[in-house]
Amino acid sequence: MATYKRILLKLSGEALMADKPYGIDTQRLLEYAEQIKEAATLGVKIGIVIGGGNIFRGLRGVNAGFDRIKGDYMGMLATVINGLAIQSALESIDAKARVFTAIGMEPVGERYSKQKVEDAFANNEIVIFTFGTGNPYFTTDSASALRAIEMEAEVLLKGTRVDGVYTADPEKDSTAIKFDEITFDEAYNRGLNVMDLTSFTMCKENNMPIIVFDMNKKGNLKRLLSGEKIGTLVKVK
Repeated sequence: MATYKRILLKLSGEALMADKPYGIDTQRLLEYAEQIKEAATLGVKIGIVIGGGNIFRGLRGVNAGFDRIKGDYMGMLATVINGLAIQSALESIDAKARVFTAIGMEPVGERYSKQKVEDAFANNEIVIFTFGTGNPYFTTDSASALRAIEMEAEVLLKGTRVDGVYTADPEKDSTAIKFDEITFDEAYNRGLNVMDLTSFTMCKENNMPIIVFDMNKKGNLKRLLSGEKIGTLVKVK
């Protein structure tokens, strides 16, 4: 039995690069798809939000001279490319998946609505949310918080290359200590970078717990959903 029956999985677009300088590493993509399919076989309803940083990141574009709004739309389009890649990878291993877009982009994907998501879940499909919130100035972290709340997920799982939340960046500070659990308030007061402040506040105000875990370790997603203590749980209290 799965610990959670309905989850939102937030994935970093940059994680899809693996060791490449940009783009999508097909082996990493397939590994993610296999983990997601494993989780779905437990009977879990899965929504996915994927970033686009492996293709284009809006704020970096601004620094290079792009208009902020156009840069953000380019970043949101990048999430659609990644969403289609995940859908394709899932379908290649006989898992059903449906792509939703925050704006009308037929036939690339279906325009998002809560009822369509519920219909997809009833059909045992994995749902992929793309194009962020559909608005500039919001990150895919914000999109993941919003969609998690809308789909009534029990938890937001943030899959990263780090195995949890630490007192400092463990890749830069060897003395950093990992938290098994931490409250939203403590994480904020310590200045820990779990998610951006908009999405973090949205999760806190709607009592949406976050688990930060290492998605790159094969089997971690299924182990987490099977009840193993993996990563760091961020909760209200």
